[in-house]
Amino acid sequence: MRFPPAPSGPAAHPPDAVLPRRPQRAAVNLSIDLLRSFVAIVDMGSISQATDRIFLTQSALSLQMKRLEDQLRQRLFDRQGRALKLTPAGEELAAQARRLLALNDDIVASLGIGGGTAPIRFGMVQDFAETVLPVLLPVFRTRQPEARLQLRIGGSAELGELFDRSRLEMALVYGRPPMPRLGSVTPMGVESMSWIGDPALAQEAVLPLVVLDEPCAFRSALLDTLERSERAYRIVLETPHLPGLTASLRAGFGLTCRTTAYAAFHDLPVPPCDLPSLPVIERALLCRDRLQPAAESLSVLLRQLSPQPSGNLVEDGAFDS
Repeated sequence: MRFPPAPSGPAAHPPDAVLPRRPQRAAVNLSIDLLRSFVAIVDMGSISQATDRIFLTQSALSLQMKRLEDQLRQRLFDRQGRALKLTPAGEELAAQARRLLALNDDIVASLGIGGGTAPIRFGMVQDFAETVLPVLLPVFRTRQPEARLQLRIGGSAELGELFDRSRLEMALVYGRPPMPRLGSVTPMGVESMSWIGDPALAQEAVLPLVVLDEPCAFRSALLDTLERSERAYRIVLETPHLPGLTASLRAGFGLTCRTTAYAAFHDLPVPPCDLPSLPVIERALLCRDRLQPAAESLSVLLRQLSPQPSGNLVEDGAFDS
């Protein structure tokens, strides 16, 4: 039996014919509650610590993360014992989720139904906290009076790690950090390193040194310089905090190296130049992509910083209007 050929052309599908439709994948609507719990876990470093922020039990938070991973069909965490490390998908979600939560909070705040906007989380090394913040904050408050800030003061290595873990939107650091996967690195110029301390100590056969704990770019540069010049030294004091270093220098306890701006700001003595020459140190701004307007305003102010011989990294009126 032979079948007639199938019709072709306009007659093949009359105007009133209903053609079968291809099934479309349903849109995935992410829950704000799930994203807020996810970001809290990322910020706090573990589910157990996140319970203090979210006010849910650990089992409830674990179930939420399972739902979120099921929705996205992606594994978000590498579970290493009790520690949680973000997968590449988790790192991408952390950055995107913060923007979505900030937008959600902005909408809620604009309608007058509470909450306020999400804080801008930024960090800087201890030197800049003393010299930058007193000038930066009043200018930023004038431009963004409704913004909230969360400030983290720490070493460059610590801040870089927090940035990589999506716990900071931006960080002003010393050194040349590697290019982050989610963000950018803006070079911010260089500063001269300087010997600092009681000039009499520079005449000792074995130089007494006061240094910050490792990792520290200044410590590494100081010790490398002395090793290359074959100058004898001994470390007489180590501290994790800059105020401790400053106090030991005021007491004449030892020598160190820091920037000329730091020495000028604290009015610390600078020994004569018969000590080995020190290198310069770079400054850099780590910054997330696609920041919210208030965070972008802060990043612009940070990019306008420039070291000043007076010891202040920002002079009055140095910011563009």
